[in-house]
Amino acid sequence: MSSQDDLPNLLNDCVHCGFCLPTCPTYVLWGEEMDSPRGRIHLMQQHVEGEPLSDAMVEHFDRCLGCMACVTSCPSGVQYDRLIETTRADVEQEHPRPLKEKALRELVFQLFPYKRRLRALRGPLRAYQKSGLERLVRRSGVLERISPSLAAMERLAPPLGAAPRLPERVAARGGRRATVAMLTGCVQGEFFPGVNAATARVLAMEGCDVLIPRHQGCCGALSMHSGRADEARAFARKTIETFETADVIVVNSAGCGSAMKEYRELLADDPSWAGRADALSAKTRDLAEYLVELGPRAPRRPLPVTVAYHDACHLAHAQGVRSQPRELLAGIPELTVREIAEPDICCGSAGTYNLFQPEAAGELGDRKAVNVDATGAELLVAANPGCSMQIATALHRRGAGIAVAHTAQVLDASLRGLGRDPLVARRS
Repeated sequence: MSSQDDLPNLLNDCVHCGFCLPTCPTYVLWGEEMDSPRGRIHLMQQHVEGEPLSDAMVEHFDRCLGCMACVTSCPSGVQYDRLIETTRADVEQEHPRPLKEKALRELVFQLFPYKRRLRALRGPLRAYQKSGLERLVRRSGVLERISPSLAAMERLAPPLGAAPRLPERVAARGGRRATVAMLTGCVQGEFFPGVNAATARVLAMEGCDVLIPRHQGCCGALSMHSGRADEARAFARKTIETFETADVIVVNSAGCGSAMKEYRELLADDPSWAGRADALSAKTRDLAEYLVELGPRAPRRPLPVTVAYHDACHLAHAQGVRSQPRELLAGIPELTVREIAEPDICCGSAGTYNLFQPEAAGELGDRKAVNVDATGAELLVAANPGCSMQIATALHRRGAGIAVAHTAQVLDASLRGLGRDPLVARRS
């Protein structure tokens, strides 16, 4: 994360060429210059030159998804990701938000980064879903009238089943090729435990001893990408302490992997932690990235299914991991991969964006769902829990019978010879 001293130089990198405009989700939606990267950079420049943060300026910054598509498309190398994170830290420190908005943000940041709190929520939420009350509440529209953000939170929650807990070690099958540590994540661990179980099985079947620290906590991704820098640093330090003895840390959530690879920047100004942060960032790998580096060993069994692969922003843009998931999927016999139109346009999840900006997120989710449906695929494959929830909700709203799964679950089904039925049964 950049300091204020870095901002003038970073801002001057932008030549306002407009190459970012076709890839910026909010500019694509509204065609508003101040809701484009170069427009927001103009507002950042005004603030650096002494202009106080007005409500209008903050609104344009809040509308940014932080998807980093503009970073990928920029020919001048503008580090917009560092600019928006630093600006959001300024907003958090300098701009008083309305009480209702402030309360909502505190609810989100006091809930989602804490596994025990999420776990405590699982029981009531599961009972709510099974009771039929969910359908009644949605038909009534009562939550929408109380708070569109609370309605979005309720709508996005995936169907909850049993949540088996993973052991602290999953032994390699056959000869051991490597030992890896695995991040289980907060939302991933509590709302998508099947993804973590599939990840551990796949790594084990490929010859890895998988170590799963029991007391691991939040990596700090939501805080880091929302301008809550001190909070993010605290989470980062605890994560470093938990994982720094590992040879490799495998992460199956795009946002978490991106954040951990950014620890070197987040803690660069802390002499006690900079070296440790750099070392941990260097050995963090996305699951697909690591499996391609390792190379396949376990036999792939046929999986006759047509899939559409979704590029999560924090995987494709932040980590540069695009080809590896496609390579893994292409290695499965009888599986067909279809590309989604407008792959660089964010689905609208973006960490907490679909909670704080539900209307814009809904528009982007619907746009993504249309493009996914147009592929004719039976299964959408994504590598981030937020994307999975967001797109599944939009597909359901559209009435599209397309299942959603993680790359790990597809590989797991192939390696175990489960066939297509367990995957396509997860239809929206």
